[in-house]
Amino acid sequence: MKILEANAGALTNFEVLDFLRSRGAGNDATRVMVPVLPSEFKVYDYLERTAACNQTRKIIEEFLAKCKQFNLAKAEILNITNIRPSSLVEIDTIIEECDTRFGENEETINELIETITQVLPPPPTEMNTDTEAAKDAGTDSPTQMETDAQAVQEQAAPDGGD
Repeated sequence: MKILEANAGALTNFEVLDFLRSRGAGNDATRVMVPVLPSEFKVYDYLERTAACNQTRKIIEEFLAKCKQFNLAKAEILNITNIRPSSLVEIDTIIEECDTRFGENEETINELIETITQVLPPPPTEMNTDTEAAKDAGTDSPTQMETDAQAVQEQAAPDGGD
C-alpha cells in the first residue's frame, strides 16, 4: 500500500472499523493468524461496541447530505457521526456555541436530532435494549427481578420430604 497523501483528514469510527475489518481483524477468533497488532484488536473490539459497527458508507453519505442544511463544521459532523447523540444535551456539547448559532429556535436543533436518530443506526446496546423491550412487552414472561425473587424463596423454603 502506498500513501498518496499523509494526514489528509480525520476519519470516522466507521472508516477505522472498516479498515481494521479489511485487514482481517474480525475474521480470526484466535487473533494469531492475521497481520493485526494487539493494539488494533483493542481498537476493533471497542469500535464493535459503538454505533460504527452498524453504519455503512451509504448511511454516512446520506447523513452528510442531510446535514448540509444545518451549516455544521466538519469536526462537528465527524463527532456527531462517531458519537450519535440523541438528545439536546448531547448535541449542545458537540456543536460549538449552539445557543448563538441556532438561537432560541429549538425546532432546528430538534430537526437535527431527528435526522440523526432516523439516519444513523444506534449502537448495539441500544438496539438490544429496544429488541428486549419489544419482546417483554408482547409476552408474559417473568422479569429478572421476579425470577431472582422466586429463586430466593425456593432456597429459603424448608424441604418437606426429609
